[in-house]
Amino acid sequence: MKKIILSTVACATMMLAANEYKYEITPMIGGAYTEGNLGMQQNYVNGGLALGFNQTDSMIDQVEIAAFRTVEDAKYYNLGGRDTGITRVFVNLVKDYPLSSNFSLYALAGAGVEFFDDEANDNNENGIVGNYGFGWKYKIAEQFALKADVRHLIEADHGDNTLLYNLGFSIPFGQVAKAAPVVAAPVVVAPMDSDNDGVIDAKDKCPNTVAGATVNAMGCEMDDDKDGVVNRLDQCPNTISGAKVDTVGCMTLVNLNINFDTNSAVVKDQYNKRIANFANAMKNNTKLKATIEAHTDSVGSAKYNQKLSEKRAASTVEVLKSLNIDASRLTAVGYGETKPAVSNMTKEGRAQNRRVHAVITK
Repeated sequence: MKKIILSTVACATMMLAANEYKYEITPMIGGAYTEGNLGMQQNYVNGGLALGFNQTDSMIDQVEIAAFRTVEDAKYYNLGGRDTGITRVFVNLVKDYPLSSNFSLYALAGAGVEFFDDEANDNNENGIVGNYGFGWKYKIAEQFALKADVRHLIEADHGDNTLLYNLGFSIPFGQVAKAAPVVAAPVVVAPMDSDNDGVIDAKDKCPNTVAGATVNAMGCEMDDDKDGVVNRLDQCPNTISGAKVDTVGCMTLVNLNINFDTNSAVVKDQYNKRIANFANAMKNNTKLKATIEAHTDSVGSAKYNQKLSEKRAASTVEVLKSLNIDASRLTAVGYGETKPAVSNMTKEGRAQNRRVHAVITK
């Protein structure tokens, strides 16, 4: 018999093992009313204890393991004063039907075993019983409730009937495990690149770049010769440094930075590199032509200075021709002292006015 009880309890425990639940324990007091053919006291007092496993995500609200025991032994009739204690253990499925926030009805059904301390006859022997019942539950506080129910027991071998009626005090404990809060994955927002140039807006110093343009790390179009005209528009790449250019990056005015000694038209060797750079720019764009404009300071007569400026322009042209720039692309013009760049009142100013410019045409 004890093996049957243990097996029943073990099965219930295994059924619950995979679930998350809270518990409810209910001490009970009540009575039992038996059929008259059992040859024993028909009405006697029972005490009981039920342990409920509240279910989540299930059609069944609770699985109950309940045990009942006679408070005083029940007497047998016509057996010389013999009596017996009776122990019953059940596993029941319970379904709640809430009627309000505090009051609910419930139904239960299940099976169990009963055994007698003194098996006096065939009708009072250890065996399996089924039971079903109905009850009500009234919540009297956050953690406490009153329960009352009636349970009809049917003995498996002979179909004998016993009615249990109980009053209990329910105490829940152990919170149902709560699912971890769902934390939304952080939304990864791709850095904006409004002009699609490969440089994000936060670092783009040149927004609204034309589609397909090549840009640097700051999102600005490349200008390799640094003439102020981006590569995409520059029709004259490799412009000499410092030259003035037109809208397509071609030179319009180049200061050759050639200064002459007083009364001299000789181009000194120190200017060879500058002139060579200009010659290379001319070679890179054969459509360009240059007017070499030479100037003087105001020392001497205007007539003398006019001739001196023409000599200076001509000597510069000769240097360019020696660097393989065709003479047809070069024109020498002297302006004498008529176009000073700065005042001739100082020695330094006069030195700056002894200069040569190249004006570019196509």
